[in-house]
Amino acid sequence: MDYLIRFSQSHETFRRAEIEAIATCLGFDMQVVFYDDDSPFCIVRLPSEEAARSLAKRSILAQSIHELWGTGATLPDLHADVRRRSAPLWPRYETASFRFDIDAFRGAHTSASRLERINSFAYLPLRGPIRMRGPDLDFVLFEHWAPEAVPLALPDPERYYLGRLVGGTARFELCKKLDLKKRRYISTTSMDSELALVTANMALAAPGKLFYDPFVGTGSFPIAAAQWGAVAWGSDIDGRAIRGGGGGGGGGGGGGGGGKAGAGDKTVRGNFEQYGLLSGLGDMFTADLTNSPIRRTPLRLLNDDRDPTQSSSTPPSTSIPSANGTATPTATITRGILDGIICDPPYGVREGLFVLGCRDPERTPWVDGKSRQMYRDPAYVPPKKPYSFHAMLDDILVFAAETLVDGGRLAFWMPTANDEEQEIAVPTHPCLEIVSVCTQAFYKSAAAAAAAAAAAAAAVFMGSRRLITYARIPDSQVDQDALAAALAKQKSQSGVGGTTADELNPFRRGYFTKFQSPSASASASGTASPAPG
Repeated sequence: MDYLIRFSQSHETFRRAEIEAIATCLGFDMQVVFYDDDSPFCIVRLPSEEAARSLAKRSILAQSIHELWGTGATLPDLHADVRRRSAPLWPRYETASFRFDIDAFRGAHTSASRLERINSFAYLPLRGPIRMRGPDLDFVLFEHWAPEAVPLALPDPERYYLGRLVGGTARFELCKKLDLKKRRYISTTSMDSELALVTANMALAAPGKLFYDPFVGTGSFPIAAAQWGAVAWGSDIDGRAIRGGGGGGGGGGGGGGGGKAGAGDKTVRGNFEQYGLLSGLGDMFTADLTNSPIRRTPLRLLNDDRDPTQSSSTPPSTSIPSANGTATPTATITRGILDGIICDPPYGVREGLFVLGCRDPERTPWVDGKSRQMYRDPAYVPPKKPYSFHAMLDDILVFAAETLVDGGRLAFWMPTANDEEQEIAVPTHPCLEIVSVCTQAFYKSAAAAAAAAAAAAAAVFMGSRRLITYARIPDSQVDQDALAAALAKQKSQSGVGGTTADELNPFRRGYFTKFQSPSASASASGTASPAPG
């Protein structure tokens, strides 16, 4: 059966990817019959009405879903298609109460024209009462008008659709519930609730799954994953971000998941408590992606018989002695413990990108005198060193390849820099398949971009950013030649040169150069300005 989805006309490049991810998560087949970014109407083919209702309940970018009774470029075409498609359904609805409504996208109607449109469906054998509140059947006539249809006084829309309402979506309820304006604990980089929920949908968050955010901050992504039923974990290089500012009656404890949160507690745990999602909070801890305590199974080629948990110099163990003295084969080591990884890594612009470690390669943090004395102090902040954003992207993919279960998903945000000279390519890894690439444009017009840049030039550093979703490929399907090349690259790039944030991040350096004088820019790029003649 065909169904019509009425989308919100926002985040257009995310909408199809979201409903496809939801269908995969819920385990039913879905065929997209029609979709266009310029239209809020999408036609999909689903196995049942229950599947349609389940799809709508999970969607954040859809507003409603309808059983499609007909579509056409003109009103006569629509009526002909309604008769062809829906005639077999008429007998079951003859005595049901009903109502009609009109949704004119980019269009407008007078009361008389609305009534005329509705009366054109008088041939439908609906003998039940008209009920404007709580009817058994809720019909909507959708119209897709051309841009500027109202000022140009166009007589007819480009397309008509007639649908019977099947179900609403979680969009309004959940976006209002998780609204950042009402959240206890946020920061300037907290992801808004709508996009956090969409990101969790892309990664297939669901009950019984383990999700992890390695750049957790104030916990927007773990909260979204927990809202869909997953158990969420998170870490951050700065434990103070997780612990927050405390609050009325409870402290943040050493980690976001520990301790007891009180009313108004401004911690990550306090946010979970605010939404009644404590059962979905695993824990929070201080770490960074390059120094993570999470168990990782190193990648290896299929023809490499060594145990990936042992060093290359140690021969693999194939058996262990049992109680009766016989040899018992060791258990197969299962790769992957996480079902999903969702994050928005730091871009290194507002402040430099850092990882745990010492700037001076001759020093190590645990030999340093202060660190030796203070590392057990809850308020201790370990030393950090600058890191490359491009290296961080590679690290995220390697971490996902080593920790995700087969079919598990990684969904993370990164800048596109499509308005800059340095465009950042979508990173790839042979163990990960790209499922979708969705772009969020910050400004839809040059005038809006110029006005915003004048108001807050340092707040936005690129015209758009991407949400990239990957799926873990089973080891048996990984291209071994590509994996060998990736492993060699990973080994050769184990050390990243550079000692300052600008040296390691050309994107950051290029951005801030725009705000410097010509002489300062030349100095920053390592070239001297010509001497005056």
